Amino acid sequence: MGVLTPKQLSFLKSHEVCSLATASRAAKPHVVPVIYAVDGEDIIVAIDYGTKKLKNLRENKLVALVVDEYRPNKAVMVEGECEILERGKEYLRLLKVLFDRFEYYRKNPWGEGESPILKVRPTKAVMW
Repeated sequence: MGVLTPKQLSFLKSHEVCSLATASRAAKPHVVPVIYAVDGEDIIVAIDYGTKKLKNLRENKLVALVVDEYRPNKAVMVEGECEILERGKEYLRLLKVLFDRFEYYRKNPWGEGESPILKVRPTKAVMW
């Protein structure tokens, strides 16, 4: 069994925006909203080059993210380790996951080396 419970996984799959927290080598935090897809238990995010989150992730692969609803008050917080993919078979497979999930990405496609893809592997999850 993985880190996520079926209830947590279902909640994550029913949403598409999370707050992604990264931190620099010096532990300075940075939190931004991003759209994501779920692949098994992994959280998949496409980002741009030149961003603070990418700089942070190159220094510190540990991340946290929160997916939440205000009414009713529900959320899942995930902590994990992030892998940055820029090319290769796994990159192309995850690119398809993102294209399948988001119409915007299908209408504005990109290829290897144009946008890093983050694969967050959960190490801890909490739901409330």
